[in-house]
Amino acid sequence: MKFTIKTDLITKVPADIITLAVNDKNQIVLGKQIDALTLKHLNNILKLGDLHGSVGSTLLVHLATKYSRVILLRIGAHADLTSKEYFKGMVSVSNQLNNINFTKIIFPINQFVNKFITEQAATEYLVRAIIDKGYVINSLKTQNKSKPANFQVYLHANKLATKKIKQGLKYGEAIAKGVNITKDLGNLPPNICTPTYLASEAKKLAREYKMKVTVLEQKQIEKLKMGSFLAVAKGSSEAPKFIILEHLKGPKNKKPIVLVGKGITFDAGGISIKPSPDMDEMKYDMGGAATVFGVMKTVGELNLPLNIIMVVPTCENLPDGKAVKPGDIVKSMSGQTIEVLNTDAEGRLILCDALTYSERFKPEIVIDVATLTGACVIALGHHVSAVFSNYDPLADELKIAGEKALDPVWQMPMWDEYQPQLNSNFADMANIGGRAGGSITAACFLSRFAKKYNWAHIDIAGTAWKSGKEKGSTGRPVSLLSEFLINRTLK
Repeated sequence: MKFTIKTDLITKVPADIITLAVNDKNQIVLGKQIDALTLKHLNNILKLGDLHGSVGSTLLVHLATKYSRVILLRIGAHADLTSKEYFKGMVSVSNQLNNINFTKIIFPINQFVNKFITEQAATEYLVRAIIDKGYVINSLKTQNKSKPANFQVYLHANKLATKKIKQGLKYGEAIAKGVNITKDLGNLPPNICTPTYLASEAKKLAREYKMKVTVLEQKQIEKLKMGSFLAVAKGSSEAPKFIILEHLKGPKNKKPIVLVGKGITFDAGGISIKPSPDMDEMKYDMGGAATVFGVMKTVGELNLPLNIIMVVPTCENLPDGKAVKPGDIVKSMSGQTIEVLNTDAEGRLILCDALTYSERFKPEIVIDVATLTGACVIALGHHVSAVFSNYDPLADELKIAGEKALDPVWQMPMWDEYQPQLNSNFADMANIGGRAGGSITAACFLSRFAKKYNWAHIDIAGTAWKSGKEKGSTGRPVSLLSEFLINRTLK
């Protein structure tokens, strides 16, 4: 699809469809800007009461006027329309578009602008919603393929708002491209999306955006003494990879932001094997890795003037005669020893070595992203990701970015009182702390390897993918982290 900014009179913009907002008084917000005949027909339709429901509800109307079809969108009181409600409305409109044939649609941006929503934000949310709902999973189908959305979107605004609209379009497209990469990687089957495949995709990103890429192979990982990471990889014939992708476009004296993504490309649980129902969804256990790949895509598209380094430890977690066993003790890169009580708590075992490795970059901050614990899903459900941090200002920064991006996080406690649950009689720590506060003790475990810098951990076990009829990767939290980085360029 293609997005174009138009500043002509609405009536002079050629389009098959127009989207019009309807306020709490059942009035067309732009009533004075559309032709009289169209307005008359729409007012008659509104009097019939066919557009009902809450804010965000839509109604597709067929007309024999300039516009063959109109999508009416209920926004309630214009002054009170929030970003969240607006985005919900754009998603509803986008869903309508997937069910009809057309070539051109016009979105008048100014009809949504108020104290909560700027022209830039309205454009960004609109673009993100349309591209997201136009996403299709087709790569491995041989028949009944869905066609990718292909239509012209006219973003209508007055000339004074053009600069803001352009900025919103730029951010919206870049974030959406990052989200789509994350979806693509997450949705691929584990026999294709292997550690080797992720390494090749990192090299592609490096070539496309002139980033520096390093892929450490098994012998190099062994030389670094990443005993915890290697313990997880032992049960698979797929060789582990340790991927570093560097976007160094900020001041040379500026410390980098390091993004660490958990890259378990398939998680059977190892010797502590998972139940077979829904195990196919464990291809999504590399959602953290997919996320940071998506963020780097957005970073590359925007060429952000920041120093950003992606770190991805990636392997499979499978049962095998060589696999790590419950009761084994492994030594991490940090030198700390870990008693493996449950091999299905493997994410933290690969992340801890990645966090230690990140020290060499002397980072300003480190953020890791991982589908880490089922306990997080129990605590927060599927609507919000969890954030843990050893530095509250960083957690606050992430929460603000999440609210703006409509990709929220909720800060969870990580108090010292939880740390004793990780005590071991035989090693420096155990890799699990029992069922109580499972997501918290997982974060406490990681915190032991992140003491030399400001750090945040985002648990996306409940938000990285959907099950059931809508099964597939969500692309979260690419929007959150992209917004976080964009905000950093504005300081």
